[in-house]
Amino acid sequence: MTDQPPPHTPSSGSGEPDPSDPSSQAGGPGHAGPPPGWGPGMPPAGPSSGPAAPPPGWDPAQGAWGAAPPPQGWAFPPTGGYPPGSGPYGGQPWYPGPPVGWYPPGHGFDPNDALVTPPGAGIGGWFDRCGGALRRGWRQLVPIMLLTQVLPAAVLSVVSLGLDPSAKWAAQAESTSTPALPDNFAAELLSLLVLLVGGSVVVGLVQAVGWAAGTWVITQQAAGQPASLEAALRYGLRRALGLWGWTLLISLLIGVGFCFCVLPGIYLAFALSMAGPVYLFERHNPIGRSFRMFHDRLGLLLGRVALVAAAVIVGTLIPGALEGIGTSPLGTDPFSSAGTAAGAVVVIGITAVLALPAHLAQMIGLLVTYAEQRAHEAPVNSAGLAAELG
Repeated sequence: MTDQPPPHTPSSGSGEPDPSDPSSQAGGPGHAGPPPGWGPGMPPAGPSSGPAAPPPGWDPAQGAWGAAPPPQGWAFPPTGGYPPGSGPYGGQPWYPGPPVGWYPPGHGFDPNDALVTPPGAGIGGWFDRCGGALRRGWRQLVPIMLLTQVLPAAVLSVVSLGLDPSAKWAAQAESTSTPALPDNFAAELLSLLVLLVGGSVVVGLVQAVGWAAGTWVITQQAAGQPASLEAALRYGLRRALGLWGWTLLISLLIGVGFCFCVLPGIYLAFALSMAGPVYLFERHNPIGRSFRMFHDRLGLLLGRVALVAAAVIVGTLIPGALEGIGTSPLGTDPFSSAGTAAGAVVVIGITAVLALPAHLAQMIGLLVTYAEQRAHEAPVNSAGLAAELG
């Protein structure tokens, strides 16, 4: 007999743990529990069923259940980058930012700039900016071109026609049977050459006023700033003398080039086409800078300047032909009478006005081409160019 209670004997065949047994409580020592993945209806592992296969996710090297097996095609370390949709940022969409090479307004060139054609815009962007410059500034540009380009050219043509001694030379040749030079031929020819050269130099100074004034108007308007006709002419007068001097030197170089089989003159005309805008905006070494621009982007600048040259040639040849047709009925000496003289002046004036589009095309086309060349060198916009003009 003893005072101790009899030992507990689990009931056999019940299959249920005894609630009074501490080892059967959840979390108690020695309780393993069913492995993950076990569910109702699955046969319990026992000694008669043989060794149980590890459940999915089991890693023998780690001795624990890990993550799901890697996707097919995965290699570690990765040799060709992360598979699609994986990696540290897999499946994240690209951030909708601006395209590469874009600069915010005021910090470089703007793809929508009114004057500067950004790299990659092509000939379409160049034409758009040329047309936009004409639409914005024609009210100021047309009077400037009439005063500084058309009127001086018409006056020079009228004076040259009035002092042309060729009609007198033809009359003297018809009055004599022996071939001989007309009287005072050398002196009259020299006087005519001096008139043409001197008149062209004076006209060039007036034209320089118009080039500078028109450039200022186009640039100011592209930057969104006011540009009155009076202010433009004041700017043109202030910058005309320097531009005129460089223009004379460039014209001399091109003329010498044409004396050597024409082709060198054509080359110099293209290579020095940016010298005027370079002087106005940069004020330093316009000839060297124009050569460098031409050779750095030969195809681009050659194509743009060729379009401008074609427009100028067509725009001047047609009025010139019309002037010849209009003055031919007036005789070899239109200024021999008041009626024919008035007719000659009217014809020359009308044909000079018809050349106005050629002057506009030359100025606008070369300015927009210069701005495009600057954009290829560094980011630039209309506001920056307007500040450079001063």
